[in-house]
Order: sequence, then C-alpha cells, then structure tokens
Amino acid sequence: MRHAETVTFGGGALDRAAEIRGDAQALSAPGEAVVLWRGKPLVAGEDARLLRLPMDHPMLDDVVRPPVLLGREDRLVWAADVSTWEPEEVDAAALGAFTDPTEQVHPACPEGRFAELRRIMTRLTPREAELAATARAIHGWHASHGFCARCGTASEVSQAGWQRSCAACGASHFPRTDPVVIMLITHGNRCLLGRSPGWPEGMYSCLAGFVEPGETIEAAVRREVYEEAGIRVGPVRYLASQPWPFPSSLMFGCHGEATSEKITLDPAEIEDALWLTREEVADATAGLRDDILPARKGAIAHFLLRNWLADRLD
Repeated sequence: MRHAETVTFGGGALDRAAEIRGDAQALSAPGEAVVLWRGKPLVAGEDARLLRLPMDHPMLDDVVRPPVLLGREDRLVWAADVSTWEPEEVDAAALGAFTDPTEQVHPACPEGRFAELRRIMTRLTPREAELAATARAIHGWHASHGFCARCGTASEVSQAGWQRSCAACGASHFPRTDPVVIMLITHGNRCLLGRSPGWPEGMYSCLAGFVEPGETIEAAVRREVYEEAGIRVGPVRYLASQPWPFPSSLMFGCHGEATSEKITLDPAEIEDALWLTREEVADATAGLRDDILPARKGAIAHFLLRNWLADRLD
C-alpha cells in the first residue's frame, strides 16, 4: 500500500540507536527527555507540540524508574515517567474514560501540560507521535512486568530500558508487543463495521482482534470476523500497520472480501454490527449523519476507511 507509513504513529523514521543501549559511555552523551504522567505525554502550546526537557530538569526528580532511551536526534532522546507525582485534583473517572479531556500541569513546568495521547495524536508531527507512542508503550510494559516470569523475583531495568534482567535466575525479559488484526471487510459496495460496549453512542469501526499463537494474520482475520459477526471471509491481504500503545499492540490493517452477508452477532464480542455503503460511510465521515459516528481520527480504522472511500487501497 503506497500510503502505508502515513498512518498515525508510523513513518517517524526515528533512529532508535539500538547499538548503544549497552554502551555506558555512549549513553552519557547529552540528551533530553520526553515525559509521561500516567501514560499522558507532556505537550505545550495550542498545537500540542511534544515537549523535551533537559535531563537535569526538576520534574525528573519524580521519575518512577530510570529513563528509557528512545533514540537519537541531534542528541539522545529519553522517555521519563513521573507518575509518582500527585496533582492536587485528579478526576479518576475521566482518566479511565474513552477519551480523557482533562489535563494536568506540573508545578516544575508551568508551560507544559499532560494530555491524553488519543485526544492529541493527530496534532503531533510523525516524529513526535512515534516518540510519544514508544514512550507510552515501553513504560507501560515496565509498569506491568516488574517481576521475573520464570522465578517471581523482582527484575532490574537494563539495556537503557529495553530489557529487564533477573539477578536471581539469570533470565532476561524483553518488551512485549501484542499482534492485533484490524480489518476492512467489504462485499461489493459495502463494508462491515461494528461497535463495542462503552464506545460513544453511534460510533462504529472496523472489526479487530488479537492474533492467537500459531495463527497467520490472514487466518486471524477470518476467525475474528466469523466469531464476532458470523461473516465468512475469503481473500485477505495486508495493507498497513500501526503501533497502538493502549497498552502495547501492533495493529495489522487488512482488507478482507466477505463471502457471506448475514450478520450473526456474538454479544460477548461486540454490541452491534452492520453493513454500510460507501455513500453512507462518506456521509458519516463528513458528519452528515446523526446515527453513525466514524472511527476516531488517527486510528488505523479511520485510515483504512478513508483510503477505501478514495479507492486507493492498492
């Protein structure tokens, strides 16, 4: 797909400098930090540009764990997590909502604010989006993998944040990425869209699901669509991928051709599914329908649907 790397979080072309992750001298070079608070990146200005702070900035006194090396630009770029900081007021319900509208300002950096990544992702440059997504994903992994999976002992951060090592049994653990298929399923001039419980009223998107062990991407597409909507799928082709750090997925965007039409929902999987014509999807995308909301801008589902409408999936 010619437009594959224009998807949000893709195409930032970051030099990840993997060859220096174990080189103490190289890691001592001047650097700056992208900062997170509970997964929310620190941004500034109406355009929500990603802030980079010097490594000796007072805010970094609140780091949860050692910063993680994201890569190399003019200088090294690190990711720091300051989730131990407690704002005076926190709306706990909003933090767990589909879209968190709240922003938090740290007293050591009044010019910046922590904003929910899904809400601002389309305003970031490709490089900023890659940095923010990588920072959120890697620190999310550290937060949930603090103990050795082999012996249960607390593990230690190593390799500039890209490994956890167990001193007790010698095991090494590496960041986890979960493969997920997300599929634009078409039948003639129509596409299949579904919705999950808890989504905003009227929002529909492409079906998606995790790839199981021993399964190909194509097989996962066919299985998930049949499980969720009872639709049989024939030819499947891969189109584009998107890192999705909520918390740690890699989305494989695919196009599948349906060989059946009757929808049979599995309510344990999705709340609803329906067939929509190109014209209906175009109207929804343009905001001309009250009953159908399009997939979130920045998500690969929106990317796939937009390219389908423009007849440029090839």
